[in-house]
Amino acid sequence: MSKKKYGLGFMLVLLSGAALSAGCDPSSSGLADAKQAPVSPEQAAGPEARVSTTRGVDMTEPAVPAPAATTPPVPVADAAGTVPFAFEAPPQPVETPPSQCALPIPTGDKPAKVFAAGAYGGRDLGFQIDQSGNEAGRIDVAVNHPGAPVILMLGSYDPTIWHVGWSRGTRIAAVLIGGYHRQVVAGLPKDVPVLISTYDNKGPCGYFYVSAERAQTLNPIARRAFGRPVDMVYLAQQGRVLVGDALSDAGGLITDAGARPDESFRIADAQLAGEAGLAYAVSQGWLRKASQADANAWLAARSARPKADVPPIAGGRPGRHISLHNGYVVLKAFTLPEGLYGAHSGTFFVPKGVPRPRGTLGHSTLYDFNTLTCTGTGCERD
Repeated sequence: MSKKKYGLGFMLVLLSGAALSAGCDPSSSGLADAKQAPVSPEQAAGPEARVSTTRGVDMTEPAVPAPAATTPPVPVADAAGTVPFAFEAPPQPVETPPSQCALPIPTGDKPAKVFAAGAYGGRDLGFQIDQSGNEAGRIDVAVNHPGAPVILMLGSYDPTIWHVGWSRGTRIAAVLIGGYHRQVVAGLPKDVPVLISTYDNKGPCGYFYVSAERAQTLNPIARRAFGRPVDMVYLAQQGRVLVGDALSDAGGLITDAGARPDESFRIADAQLAGEAGLAYAVSQGWLRKASQADANAWLAARSARPKADVPPIAGGRPGRHISLHNGYVVLKAFTLPEGLYGAHSGTFFVPKGVPRPRGTLGHSTLYDFNTLTCTGTGCERD
């Protein structure tokens, strides 16, 4: 009896396992009708559907026909949320940078001549044309060379106004002007190319001026600017120079009718530099001339300061002296003029209660009674 029960139970277990294994096929058992497997969205919507997923949200959309072959594909965003930008760049113009130190060279049957002329400075004009502190000079250049085009290379150290004239039949093809300070030219026709290269304007050819002592500096610059050396150097005397051939008739020279007069280059009094600028400050009540009493007052104020930890000197310390070269006392707030270098430098005393002047000291020295400090090239360390 017990064996029959065991056999029947074993058979029931086998039948149950078969029924469970058939549960994935709804037609294999009536149990599958009661527990039907879940239906996916694709199955519910039918075969003509696709599923897109955005941030975990299921969105069922109708299927879209494939695009025609001529339609470009839609860009797909990358992880950063960007897509390629379709852009066809237009042709870029090719620009040739201009030569830094060059002037046009005339072509023709007769090659141009390169003539250099100048001096350290011209004849004094009595006014300034720049902020160097130096008085401007004038140099008149007469060019007489009808046989070939002329390229002029003019140079002066001091600020200079160049006036150019020429004989009939002479053609000035180009002009290069050099110097340390400002250089300007008057009298040339507007169609003559001019390049001005000085130390102050940081010109492309560097700076040069024409003198017998510096003749060796001219050819390297001429080769850079014109591709050839200087044919002849002419030295100006008393602000005048003749370039080329001797003149049979000086009255036959001509110049441009629109040449600017010298005064048109003059800077305003308020812009005067160096000693002229200091004199203007005195006329405006910003400065007064200093005296030895002002220098002695400074020395007394410095001596009254608490002594530093310095050992005594046998016989005492040497006496001190303050130069009063271009010495001034500052009376009110103002700006120092430009060009306070070398002989144009000054010595300034600033009394208590008066603000230090603004601007550049250059080679000057400033004694400030407000702080008992000295600033500039003439200060002694003590």
